Amino acid sequence: MNLNDDHFCFACGDKNPNGLQLKFTYPQPGTCRAEFVPEQKYQGWSGILHGGIISTLLDEAMAHAVGGAEGGGGASEAVTAELTVRFKKPVRIGSKIVLSGKVDKDNGKIVEASSEITDETGMVLAGARGKLVRPAV
Repeated sequence: MNLNDDHFCFACGDKNPNGLQLKFTYPQPGTCRAEFVPEQKYQGWSGILHGGIISTLLDEAMAHAVGGAEGGGGASEAVTAELTVRFKKPVRIGSKIVLSGKVDKDNGKIVEASSEITDETGMVLAGARGKLVRPAV
């Protein structure tokens, strides 16, 4: 299976005008970080970010952490096989959040990763753990 990045990813694609347009940095190998201010068009209940978007953010951070571990930046040559999300506090529309991801264990074909969303004070709002698979390995 050959994965092709056409820069139209809903989460991080710079060519997708309807996407989240996340911009990640890679502070250390196997980690990533992004800041994001959720807009009202992504809300569920009034003033609160939709849980599906929260899950998307956490999933994308794990993929980018794997990409950072592969020696660069950008999303990885891996796809999510399993994702468990824990919602702890509401993510507020219009408030800046920090998204981070890290590789916990890399077995070549299968990578275990985690991610979290915090507010500006560092309070954890949501977190995830997952397994990603590199189809080409």
